[in-house]
Amino acid sequence: MSTRTLIRGGLVITASDETHADVLMEDGRIAALAASGTPAAEAFTAERTVDATGKYVIPGGVDAHTHMELPFGGTFASDTFETGTRAAAWGGTTTIVDFAVQSVGHGLREGLDAWHAKAEGNCAIDYAFHMIVSDVNDETLKEMDLLVEEGVTSFKQFMAYPGVFYSDDGQILRAMQRSADNGGLIMMHAENGIAIDVLVEQALARGETDPRFHGEVRKALLEAEATHRAIRLAQVAGAPLYVVHVSATEAVVELARARDQGLNVFGETCPQYLFLSTDNLAEPDFEGAKYVCSTPLRPKEHQAALWRGLRTNDLQVVSTDHCPFCFTGQKELGRGNFSKIPNGLPGVENRMDLLHQAVLDGHLTRRRWIEIACATPARMFGLYPKKGTIAPGADADVVIYDPAAEQVMSADTHHMNVDYSAYEGKRVTGRVETVFSRGVPVVTDREYTGHAGHGVYTPRSTCQYLT
Repeated sequence: MSTRTLIRGGLVITASDETHADVLMEDGRIAALAASGTPAAEAFTAERTVDATGKYVIPGGVDAHTHMELPFGGTFASDTFETGTRAAAWGGTTTIVDFAVQSVGHGLREGLDAWHAKAEGNCAIDYAFHMIVSDVNDETLKEMDLLVEEGVTSFKQFMAYPGVFYSDDGQILRAMQRSADNGGLIMMHAENGIAIDVLVEQALARGETDPRFHGEVRKALLEAEATHRAIRLAQVAGAPLYVVHVSATEAVVELARARDQGLNVFGETCPQYLFLSTDNLAEPDFEGAKYVCSTPLRPKEHQAALWRGLRTNDLQVVSTDHCPFCFTGQKELGRGNFSKIPNGLPGVENRMDLLHQAVLDGHLTRRRWIEIACATPARMFGLYPKKGTIAPGADADVVIYDPAAEQVMSADTHHMNVDYSAYEGKRVTGRVETVFSRGVPVVTDREYTGHAGHGVYTPRSTCQYLT
C-alpha cells in the first residue's frame, strides 16, 4: 500500500534555499515539492496532511560523531543505541554515524560485527558506522579496502590515549596511504597524547587533581601541534583528512592554512566548544567533572575563532561527539584524580536547538545552520542526497521546527540516558515539533511515536568533497 503524507505551508529550509513550499512524502521518500498556493501544490493529495504554517520544514539532522555504548575508562557510555537514537530523534536528528571499535590484537571486521550486534534492531533512526583503527598492520590495511567496498568509508585514528587507541606517526602514515588508494577518509583525534601524559603525571604529582586540570594539561598548543602533524602526514600520503572535535583557535589556524594551500583537509567542531568553556570545568564540588571531554573545553576567547571558522568554511561540520557518562557512579570514578574521569559529554538531543539559537544570536544564517548540521555531514560521509536535504528522491527525513517556541534545557526534561545536562538551565528559542524518519512519524506534536528497530543500517559512499 502506498502511503502519502503532505506537509503544507511551512518554510522549507535547505543548505541552498529557503522557500514556502508544500512537501509530499510517499513510501519513505520525498516525492515532490511545490511552492505553497500554486496549482502544482494544490494538486497534491495525501492520506495525511500536516499544517506547518509558521514553522520551518528542515531536513533531519545528521550527527556524524556519536559514541553509543562506548567502553571507556572501565565503564560504558550510558546511552544505548536504543536510548541514544530516541533522544536524537527528540532533538531533530534522524541519522547518526557511530564508531565501531577495533581492539588491539583484533581485526576490523570483529569490531564492526560487534557494533552491528549492539545496534541492530535497537535504533529509532537510521545509522551508519565509522571504524576506529587501533592496530595498524598488514591485515588491518587489507580490511580497510573491504570495509570501503561495503560502505564503511571512514576510519578514525588517535594521536591521543597511549596504550588504548593511540597510533604513532608511522601507523598513521600507513593508514593514510591506504585511504589515498581506496577512497576512504581518515578522521583524526588530534592531540599529542605522549606529551599530554607527561603533563598529567606532573600535575598529579603536584597534587593538582581537580577536574579543571584536565583542561590545563591538554594544552591548546598540543592540539595545534597534532593538527599540524596530521595535516603534513596526510599531505605526504596524498590523502584527505577530517579533524574531529576542533576546540582551539590555534588548531583552526592550522586547518585554515592547509585549506588555503588547496589541501583536502576538513574540520569539525561541537556545541560544547561553542557554548561551554573552562569556567564549567572549574565549577566547585567536583561539578566540573560533568564537562570533562577530549579535546577539552577551552577558555571563552576560543569561541570566536570557532564561530568564524564555521562562517568562513574553515570548519565544515558541527557534530556532538555524544559520549555520555552519568555524574553519579561514572564521572565520580575520577574523584581525587582527574585523569580517571570518563571523557565525554551528552549532547545528541541538543545540537539542532543550540545551532538554531546561534542563528538568532547572529553567528550563523538559517541556511548555514542546515548546511553544517545536515547537508555537509551527509556529503562528507557519503550519505547525500539520500540524507541531509529535502529534494525529490531523498529519504523523507523531515523535521517540522517551531522557531518561536521557548524552552529551558534540563536533565529533568531531556531524553538522553544521563543524570545531568551539560546545558542545565540554558534558555533557547526554537524547538522540534514533529519528526519523520523515512516518512514515518517518530515524534508527533512533541509526543514520541517511534520505536526501536525502525532505524536501519545505512551503507555509505565515499566523501563527496574530494578533488
